[in-house]
Amino acid sequence: MIGVAMSLASCSDNDVPEVPSSQTEITETEMKVSGTWKSGTEISLERHLVIPEGKSLTIEPGVKVIVSTAGVGVNHAPVEIIVKGNLYVLGTELQPVLFTVEESKRTTANTFAGLWGGIVATESCQEMVIDHAVIEYTGGQVIEGSPSATAGIYTAGDDAYPQITTTNINGKYVITNSTIRNGWSDGIYLMGGSAIIAGNIFAANGYSGAEAVNIKAGVKVDIAGNVMFSPNTNGLKLSSSGQSETRGQAVANAYNNTIVNAGWRRDGEKGGCIYVEKNCLANVVNNLMVNCKFRTMTPNYKNPNASDAGFDDKSVIDYNMYVSGTQKSAIVYPEASNVAYAYEGYNYKHKSYNPAIDTHSVIATADNLVNPKFDNFDINAVGLTDYVYNSGWDFHLTADSPALSGASSTLTPCFVGGLVINGQSYQSPALKPHFGAFGTK
Repeated sequence: MIGVAMSLASCSDNDVPEVPSSQTEITETEMKVSGTWKSGTEISLERHLVIPEGKSLTIEPGVKVIVSTAGVGVNHAPVEIIVKGNLYVLGTELQPVLFTVEESKRTTANTFAGLWGGIVATESCQEMVIDHAVIEYTGGQVIEGSPSATAGIYTAGDDAYPQITTTNINGKYVITNSTIRNGWSDGIYLMGGSAIIAGNIFAANGYSGAEAVNIKAGVKVDIAGNVMFSPNTNGLKLSSSGQSETRGQAVANAYNNTIVNAGWRRDGEKGGCIYVEKNCLANVVNNLMVNCKFRTMTPNYKNPNASDAGFDDKSVIDYNMYVSGTQKSAIVYPEASNVAYAYEGYNYKHKSYNPAIDTHSVIATADNLVNPKFDNFDINAVGLTDYVYNSGWDFHLTADSPALSGASSTLTPCFVGGLVINGQSYQSPALKPHFGAFGTK
């Protein structure tokens, strides 16, 4: 393994660390890099990493990026990876690319500590692929001097970094086969672009709010085949907030996802599964919700098709399965819903439960909890507010699972012909005829 330390103390203008097959420019606060980080390289990142506009960085299998938690500059701004050009993270199943902190700080106590700033694709980023990567311990507070604050992407003092951010409505982004976990804020926050988010594991996203995946106006996305465990609020927030003549309506296909324990850790009650709002055109089918606090919501459904306000009545939200265990939540709000069990939340008279959706969905009740029969996940054994993901869990379905039948057979992904990035076509998964991310093995 090649160790490449990027500490200011060891680098002068005439002593720039050598990274194989890449071009590196060092300043006090930034490390500008393009080219290739070769397989097996270890990067100690003590400045903001900037991929310059018009250039690209390719990261090969097995690269480890160890991010400093000390911050940058006199304000100790959390380290950001700032993608002004293009980023291609090309790990493999056996050699994923790792974005993390030093090993001693990879603790349960630091799950929501927000130790660095995440990956931020700016308005000039045209392409980004993140394939077989692990991104963890992000969510640092945006402060004065943070590049994202200076660029106007986030607000100093108010915002915290998601693990991954996109902003360019004309950009192309693929995030697949990756693990996105242990972050103070959202797992993925899409503020623009065409995207495929598929085959990922999300775990412990959001401390006092936030979702696994959060989209806004200017986004067209297929979200499929993901497992989302214990997002603070929702697995998916699908919103066309910010819609305008230049920033078009958000379009989202969300299908064959497995969402577990959503909504119970929220500080107050909002969401708890999938949340569709502000004129997003959404197709939400064949998803499997396990022990979530509420069903899919469509706020303002009585005022449909109002830009940035209502529910788009061309949306299809149906053929989903909501299952419940017997666990009681340790966090209950008697002054609000007083919901303590998943089946109670699914049948609560919520103002945002649209009677026109989920008419063909399977919805657990107190008398019929609906066990999907996973290969290795006991729906009655994991606490509703638990957020530590067990890699031994297996969300494939057994041969006698009720989730194998009754799903929809109709949905056309946004990118059925593929999303071409860096000359390669990335395909959106086809709709599978079962509920959830996986069928049988």
